[in-house]
Amino acid sequence: MPRFDVTLAGELQLDLILYGVPEELPRERELVADGMMLTLGGSSTNAAHNLAALGSRVGFIARIGDDPLGQIAMQRLASIGVDVSRVQRVSGDTKTGITVVLQRENWRNMVSYLGTICELTFEDLDLEYLADSRHFHLSSFYLQGGLQPRVPELFRKLKSAGLTISLDTNDDPVDRWQGGIHDTLPFVDVFLPNEREARKIAGTDDLDSAIRKLASVVPVVVVKLGADGAIAQHGHETFRSPAIDVTVVDAVGAGDSFNAGFLSQYVRGADLPSCLAAGNLAGALSTTRPGGTEAFIVLLPACISGAKVAPRPSADTYQNFSRPSVLKVVIVLLGRLRENSRSSD
Repeated sequence: MPRFDVTLAGELQLDLILYGVPEELPRERELVADGMMLTLGGSSTNAAHNLAALGSRVGFIARIGDDPLGQIAMQRLASIGVDVSRVQRVSGDTKTGITVVLQRENWRNMVSYLGTICELTFEDLDLEYLADSRHFHLSSFYLQGGLQPRVPELFRKLKSAGLTISLDTNDDPVDRWQGGIHDTLPFVDVFLPNEREARKIAGTDDLDSAIRKLASVVPVVVVKLGADGAIAQHGHETFRSPAIDVTVVDAVGAGDSFNAGFLSQYVRGADLPSCLAAGNLAGALSTTRPGGTEAFIVLLPACISGAKVAPRPSADTYQNFSRPSVLKVVIVLLGRLRENSRSSD
């Protein structure tokens, strides 16, 4: 039996989220935010954290700087049960990456210092460690400049070891959508873009055409549609799953949380409708707290234990609960959140 359900290699970082930021940012002015949150961030980190929260055994490889931000990020990821024994802490001028999110009511800006994110290379990877798993997931394809040229080789080696592969490219900061993505997709079993990413990578403005084109290369294409839920294409079969109505704090990391929910069921052999439903449940749960992991740190364990909300539960909180039972808890919790939001309207 493999040691892990899912392994990942990617960015380990924090997000600094500022709320109530003015719509426009004039030069040379002192501006004030209404609120802030310093939380785990980065697509790879969010997915790894929330997979572990949902009961998966997760192994993670990353590079962080020899600085307080890197130490905080690693400790928070380890506290949920992710194995961080292969995270490399490196000294030098390059620091741990961070993203500053300027959150408005219905949109946001994100500014990232990549730092050690783009320094992770193929040579840094312990392939035996990554291969001791059922599944491998990669996020932030376009941010991982050091690893990107050899991602097809990495995927080929892991597939030859018997793993299934999933990919979420996330956004391309330079908006070119190249970087070897079309050489990479033939090794992917599950592709998890959002609507814009699917269109950009497929080279068409029509979503249906984009999905058909991508599905001709990748066995399972799952497109996240935000408030419209998600759609999956497997061969000639199409599956849709509606979004779940909750009171949204922010959508930071919601797509990563969807990935975690989807993959937590995919590695168990669940059918696509079940995987989509789990993805939408996890994505909705994420939006009820700031950032991409806070709901899984605070709300989920509190609901499991029936205790008062604790600031940072340990991995022991989850050890007696199977993956199916944790997802049942998510369903119950979201039902309660919907009831609370309706009663407050």
